[in-house]
Amino acid sequence: MKPSRQSSQYVVQQLIILLLIVLAACLLFAVGLMVGYGVIGDGDSMWSILSPAKWQELIGKFTGK
Repeated sequence: MKPSRQSSQYVVQQLIILLLIVLAACLLFAVGLMVGYGVIGDGDSMWSILSPAKWQELIGKFTGK
């Protein structure tokens, strides 16, 4: 049975919606980290929480390394 064009368009639309939801979730997660670290917490800059060096420091605190 040959898939119809309409069903393939439906699948593509659903994948696009899923991708947009994942991107929005990542964006909201990053904004939440920035607000929590820079505004509410004792962080020096809200942008510093997005740097890899800060994440290595935080992981090191939790793992004891």
